Amino acid sequence: MKHTFTLIALLLAPFASLLADELILAGGDEVFIVAASEAAAGKVNKLWHWNAQEAADVPEEVRREFHHLDECKAVEQGTKILACASNGGCALIDRATKRVLWRASSRNAHSLDLLPHDRVVVASSLSGDHLEVFDLKGAAVPVFKTPLHSAHGVVWDDARRCLWALGFDELHCYTLADWDTDVPLLKFKSTHKLPDADGHDLRPVPVSAELLFTTGHGVYLFDRDQTTFRSHPTLKNQAKVKSVDIHPGTQRIVLSTWSATLRLFAPEETITFKDAHPYKARWLP
Repeated sequence: MKHTFTLIALLLAPFASLLADELILAGGDEVFIVAASEAAAGKVNKLWHWNAQEAADVPEEVRREFHHLDECKAVEQGTKILACASNGGCALIDRATKRVLWRASSRNAHSLDLLPHDRVVVASSLSGDHLEVFDLKGAAVPVFKTPLHSAHGVVWDDARRCLWALGFDELHCYTLADWDTDVPLLKFKSTHKLPDADGHDLRPVPVSAELLFTTGHGVYLFDRDQTTFRSHPTLKNQAKVKSVDIHPGTQRIVLSTWSATLRLFAPEETITFKDAHPYKARWLP
């Protein structure tokens, strides 16, 4: 019997990350992780957290840049965390040690994503209104910048080898140019007018050609191959959504409107925090 359970465990191991229901959240001064099922049952236990205000490797004079955290993304199979704040702070954090592997500042940073060759792109929102590219192993200054009004969301599309970026009323697509040099470029490829203004969050739909995005008045889907928009069948009337994400295994949806309560769909539940107002909520692979 013991050998049978061992065999089952080995067979299920590759799918464990898809079945896990951990959420990573950003808001205020903290990035933290909870188990969604436990939290929905009223047991909100922070399994991991990072706060620049107490991080030994963030200089005292820089810590204020990490107030008002507004993005968190697990990258490299969940071993590292990308985070940024509207005060400008951007960081790549090692999950195991909480060590800051890279840090920079980008005006009103609202999202960021990893790019090939150890680079990162940051969406610098209102008062910045551009995309900035940084070298993770270089100086904390951008190696490329391009305008995008109210830049709010960025997603690297490895299958199509392009970057998708969400602005106020447009979705832009960029390819990489001169990427093996010290002067890389995001080459503008196409733009797509949003069905509604005030673009905010941008996420890939797992195992799909579609991107999921939010605006001031709704939640939409964009087919990257057909270049067509449609309203999300469940969330189309949800307004002022700060983040929405779909679990890669269960297809469960988590939605944040920057309040003390997160909403879960399929099945519908809520998670309420006593001491936090998460701005962004992502499933943690």
